Amino acid sequence: MKLDIVQVGEAVLRRRARPLSRDEILSPAIEELIASMRETMHVAPGVGLAAPQVGVPLQLAVIEDRAEYIERLTEEQARERDRRPVPFQVIVNPVCVIEDPAPREFFEGCLSLAGFTAIVPRARRVRVECLNEKAERITIEAEGWYARIMQHEIDHLNGIVYIDRMHSRSFCGAANFERLWKDRSVADLWNEVPFEP
Repeated sequence: MKLDIVQVGEAVLRRRARPLSRDEILSPAIEELIASMRETMHVAPGVGLAAPQVGVPLQLAVIEDRAEYIERLTEEQARERDRRPVPFQVIVNPVCVIEDPAPREFFEGCLSLAGFTAIVPRARRVRVECLNEKAERITIEAEGWYARIMQHEIDHLNGIVYIDRMHSRSFCGAANFERLWKDRSVADLWNEVPFEP
């Protein structure tokens, strides 16, 4: 069942979500929530969705970066973003450890801030310790765009939205992004829009 995605301004997006117990993770209610979140993410479409984004204050997110999304990019764009397909996965009660703190800057959007985008610096490589949908402890090593998705979704679980981390001078509407910046590099933007006002 497709769920409604809440938009920035809703308090649930600004509060730390609560962890789930093993019994909760294995319950039919959470199984149904995961299935609905997956469907909602696909319909949107998006590459990740955190439970607070559907109004549920739980430490749970779904992630999937499908090959068909990456095929829309040029080879150069996919390489610049270090983007490869990521199979569907569920992360519960995640803890993110930065493995390579050197920031990588790219435009980022959010299903809870529809119609906008901005450049957000993110760590290139992270390690995520979490539980999966079977309540099994797992470790995920993510780099490139995958690491960006992980950081974005885990931020949601901690009441953080990308606008809290963005370079505010890069903030723009989706239509202007498509028209002006979609096929250009981040360096192009900083050449035309000075970093300092």
